[in-house]
Amino acid sequence: MLVNLTDVRRAIECESTVPCFQPIVGLRTGRLAGFEVLARWEHPDYGLILPENFISLAEQNGLIEQLTAQILSKSFYSTALLPEPLFLAVNISPIQLHCLNLPQQIQEAAHDSGFPLRQLTVEVTESALVDNLEHARKIAIQLRDMGCQLALDDFGTGYSSLRHLRALPFNKLKIDRSFVESLTYERESRKIVAAVVGLGYSLDMISVAEGVETEKQADMLRWLGCELGQGWFFGSPLPAEFIPDMIVAAPRTLSTPRSVGSMTVSGLDALPAQRLAQLQAIYDGAPVGLCFLDKNLRYVSLNQRLANMNGAPVEAHLGKPIDEMIPDLFPTVEPYLRRALSGEVIPKVEAPRPSIRPGQPERTILLSYHPALDETGDVIGISVAVVDVTEL
Repeated sequence: MLVNLTDVRRAIECESTVPCFQPIVGLRTGRLAGFEVLARWEHPDYGLILPENFISLAEQNGLIEQLTAQILSKSFYSTALLPEPLFLAVNISPIQLHCLNLPQQIQEAAHDSGFPLRQLTVEVTESALVDNLEHARKIAIQLRDMGCQLALDDFGTGYSSLRHLRALPFNKLKIDRSFVESLTYERESRKIVAAVVGLGYSLDMISVAEGVETEKQADMLRWLGCELGQGWFFGSPLPAEFIPDMIVAAPRTLSTPRSVGSMTVSGLDALPAQRLAQLQAIYDGAPVGLCFLDKNLRYVSLNQRLANMNGAPVEAHLGKPIDEMIPDLFPTVEPYLRRALSGEVIPKVEAPRPSIRPGQPERTILLSYHPALDETGDVIGISVAVVDVTEL
């Protein structure tokens, strides 16, 4: 579609640009995690026009700040009551990273609508950092101090540099759609995605995959350890009036693939996949309850035996903190978990296990805690083994 500058200028003056909201979903749970704001032009004759038809004209002719302010304001008003922990992600034009008043613009728009900035993620493309890193750093620090999170968008395409990850306080790392679309049939793409996920994990960043269009892609991304995904598979960008329906929609069910189609995942393709496969094999065959907790004491994985001990499905545990899943037992085990997080191995701790169902007797369990260390010796989680020794 061909549009001219006059049309774009008139659209901005008449406030015909509107935000649409694409769901971002947790790949482990299928639950909604947040929305990305995508600008659209509501044309009287052609309907919603995609941003590639007007954003560049706005950038080239000094209209991008006005356009961004309009989209931000409408987005914040539409999501002012967005329930936590859902977040809103907004893209910032590379040109705007030259403007040191950008944080103030965002803060004013959020203040006017009552939107909490702690639920905002600002996405910056790597191309915007190449000639403007110092300006970007000043802006990023201001945004962080305001409570915003920062995501590095389109990572791995063209301008990738570890210097950017070190220089700016990023919280999220976005995997470009060009790698996601070939993920299930191209080994090199799988290796790149696994490397990006591993890099994000080592830097304590959340990995987000763009352009997820099929269930195979979603399953493979989860298998490789990616945490969040967005794309047509999870939902298309929709106007603000659809936000309540998207929030209350049932979680998307994802399978746990041991293979994708006729293609199996090899440890040569990705270290995270190898570790998950080994872990799954051990878990499935173990005669004891097993789980792995991250540094925040959330369940990353567990086997069916432990899920049965806790009286809830495996899926109900994933991503949940241990104190939420076993509140009656948590005060007993918390001191040992804290010691394990400090690097201590704690074997064979006997503890009473309160009954999980009315009428059942109390059980006696034996717990062992083993800290998991990364390549630098830092604790990244805890492996826990649980044995029911009531009969003994």
